[in-house]
Amino acid sequence: MKKLIMVVTAALLVFTAACSKESNTNTNKTESGANAGGEQTKPRVAFVYLGVPGDGGWTYEHDQGRKMMEEELGITATTVENVPEGADAERVFEELAEKNDIIFGTSFGYMDAMVAVAQKHPNVKFLHASGYKTSDNLGTYLGKEYQSAYLVGMAAGKMTKNNHLGYVGAYPIPEVIYTINAFTLGVQSVNPEAKVDVVWSNTWFDPTAERQAATSLLDKGVDVLAAYQDSPASIQAAAERGVWGIGNDSDMSKYAPDYYISNPKWNWGPYYVQTVKAIMDGTWKTESYFGSMKDGITDIAPFGKNVPQDVKDLVEAKKKEILEGTFDVFNGPIADQTGTEKVPQGKAMTVDDILNMNWFVKGIEGTIPQ
Repeated sequence: MKKLIMVVTAALLVFTAACSKESNTNTNKTESGANAGGEQTKPRVAFVYLGVPGDGGWTYEHDQGRKMMEEELGITATTVENVPEGADAERVFEELAEKNDIIFGTSFGYMDAMVAVAQKHPNVKFLHASGYKTSDNLGTYLGKEYQSAYLVGMAAGKMTKNNHLGYVGAYPIPEVIYTINAFTLGVQSVNPEAKVDVVWSNTWFDPTAERQAATSLLDKGVDVLAAYQDSPASIQAAAERGVWGIGNDSDMSKYAPDYYISNPKWNWGPYYVQTVKAIMDGTWKTESYFGSMKDGITDIAPFGKNVPQDVKDLVEAKKKEILEGTFDVFNGPIADQTGTEKVPQGKAMTVDDILNMNWFVKGIEGTIPQ
């Protein structure tokens, strides 16, 4: 569930909003449907980004999805970049709601702002990435990235030599927690003796802070390092030490080509196309979308050039099971850090259980801040 707090000045926000791309020249909102000539009108669509597409990660992939939607549906959307989570976000959503029909908010910390603005604009459709609050005109969307994390964890478990892996977590929210857990389960599936050491950066995109967090794990001797942030700072720090790295959100191989394994990767385009089309057709209904790897919303990035073929083959075989629906990442038995059974043999966690996960699996070293 992206994203919490990024502090920028009010002046920067105003500048960013002013410089954001206003795509449609028509200044009046239009309702989706047919016009007097029987032709379907095009809705005005807006995207709100926490960062910039140049982050190479989370925002980049959302922007790629926007471009796919524009190309397939012939719609040019408005984008507003660098919008911090907090009070200023509500003002941005309010301004967009005055002149758009569909608004996508792509960060977890936008949730309350979107809820408030959606209540005041019942004719506008709001879609929130990674949130959990819905209403008649507000839906949420996310994907089962934990499936990708498990697969990458398998590769990591095969690549480690000293069984000490590190993970730089972003914020201690369920989305990050269940991803770290899935990664660890993947590691343990091929290497039961391995441990995963977790530290928190409390950032989504702060290369300096993320490098510092990564360095703290590298100094402890981890020989594989994964990270959940939008920047490649952690895997770059790892590569400088000759340590294997695993990025996040998008293919980050170019940042550490010699020591790159892979990472979970998003593909938002199909969701954006389907959702906008459903709104145009009048078939859209609010939902909490949680797509799977089979749906194509999440995958793993191509393996790094130095990953052995037997590791690739092992991961691909398990991926095939996930796609066929014969393997569930969170199928029991699963125990927490204390050894207490959380998921019994033959049982699987429900979606609600996963989306509210607040505990680490056995084999993780580190704590979840309260």
